[in-house]
Amino acid sequence: MWIKHILLGLCGLTAGTAAAAGTVAFLVMLQILPRMIGKSHTAAHLLLYENIVALGILAGNIISVFLEIRLPLGHVFLAVYGLCAGIFVGCIAIALAEVLRAFPIMFRRLKIKEGLELLMVSIALGKAVGALYFFFHGMATG
Repeated sequence: MWIKHILLGLCGLTAGTAAAAGTVAFLVMLQILPRMIGKSHTAAHLLLYENIVALGILAGNIISVFLEIRLPLGHVFLAVYGLCAGIFVGCIAIALAEVLRAFPIMFRRLKIKEGLELLMVSIALGKAVGALYFFFHGMATG
């Protein structure tokens, strides 16, 4: 019986790794990850980035396959993880919009030539306030 669980776990890890590799390949193909590394001027730490991505894929697969695993790390870890995950998702969303040239087209059509930095900060703050409101008040499911 336990051999079936081990095989099922290995199949789940393999499928999850394939899906995660496809996601990373998509991000690399759109030049999102290389652009983020280039903008932060941290290309010297490329090996560290590769290791972190690989460990993230492995940890995500293990946690998603073995859902009964509980990490008793407390609320502080949850807050730090939430902040880091939010920053990552925000960076990916902005990088994807930049790659698709959404902002230059929007700015040109709205005839916005000044205050672009303020507009970008406003977008980020709006996302942060909305996320905090959602997490503290929740959304009513009707």
